[in-house]
Amino acid sequence: MQGGREHGEHQGLQPEEQAPLVYDMRGMGYSPEDILLCVDADAEVNVEMKAGVGVKGLSRLDAVKQALVLFVHSKLLMHSQHRFAVATLRNNAVWYRQEFTNDMEIIGQAVRGLASGGTFPRCDLSELFQMAATEAHSSHAMDRTLRVLLIYCRSSVVPEVTLQMPEKQRLFTFDALYLHDKPTRDNCPQRVYDVLVDALERVSEFEGYIFESSSGSARVLFRHICVLLSHPQQRCAQEEFDAPKDLAKMVAPVPRTSSSGGLPQLRKEGEDDGSVPRTF
Repeated sequence: MQGGREHGEHQGLQPEEQAPLVYDMRGMGYSPEDILLCVDADAEVNVEMKAGVGVKGLSRLDAVKQALVLFVHSKLLMHSQHRFAVATLRNNAVWYRQEFTNDMEIIGQAVRGLASGGTFPRCDLSELFQMAATEAHSSHAMDRTLRVLLIYCRSSVVPEVTLQMPEKQRLFTFDALYLHDKPTRDNCPQRVYDVLVDALERVSEFEGYIFESSSGSARVLFRHICVLLSHPQQRCAQEEFDAPKDLAKMVAPVPRTSSSGGLPQLRKEGEDDGSVPRTF
């Protein structure tokens, strides 16, 4: 009996009798995107960002141009049928290049041609959303999705949305990147951010993301732009997204006797990680 049990166990370990290990991940469908890039044209886009020692800093606008060219190029590498158009934001949104295109040279030239148009004391996002809703009908007819990517740079002008968007009519996804000064008595970046969050929650068809930074770091801008490469139809909720991690901000590994298995630990919340919290 003993010998028979050993023989049975031995037979059970034969490779030809083991079920193959299969890793399977259900595919996620998505449609090619039409992406409306809307860039703030207020004079605050000319604020200089931080640079390395002895290096002349870029203006916000110059850094945004570089980031958007990277964004467009990377999206086209992912799927050559993504298309782009450009608008600027003054008191209202106005078209800069209305025709959507996947021609990198054309869209790159449009982005590089963006410039500040002066100081604008108010900002109504209604026209931007109306433009997007109109274009979304055409996009949907071609089995495409439409996304608005807004880059806003004013620290003391709170956007308005005077247009009443139907609650059940969500035709496009809204992403926002907010570059601002640190809070003072003369500005109100928290109120601006809150309005952008509220707008996102009211109009987005799929999962929209919003990022903000007062660090003045071009590196932070590029990091956020890279996250926005994600397709809205394939995103998790932003509060569940925990990447990319800055390895330079991770502390030394703990002893392997701990339950963490010796993995490096992130700094505790509240420690300086070079980013800005959402409550200013």
